[in-house]
Amino acid sequence: MISKTPFKMENLDKKNVTTFEEHLEKRYGAPGTDLRTSFEAKASAFAIGELIKEERKLSNMTQEQLALKIGTKKSFISRIENGKSDIQLSTLYRILEIGLGKKISFTIE
Repeated sequence: MISKTPFKMENLDKKNVTTFEEHLEKRYGAPGTDLRTSFEAKASAFAIGELIKEERKLSNMTQEQLALKIGTKKSFISRIENGKSDIQLSTLYRILEIGLGKKISFTIE
């Protein structure tokens, strides 16, 4: 039977709630450790792949069309979009600026 009692945050036992940072530290170690650095690099590759996929879809292009436009293979675009390939900045530039007509800007914090 499904409870009809509304969910309320104050009903949670707050001592058992962990922050995202605490979860990352427990699973991958403190920032700067090899395991954490590896995880963060993979997470960034995944995020870049998702950004490329979203921009490609907004441009109404298939992976094959994008690949042809920048002179590569569909499988390479697929690997990038799925976070399975490390790409150079020159490749990122070709995909976004030449292939999709977008401008790249970086912020360093």
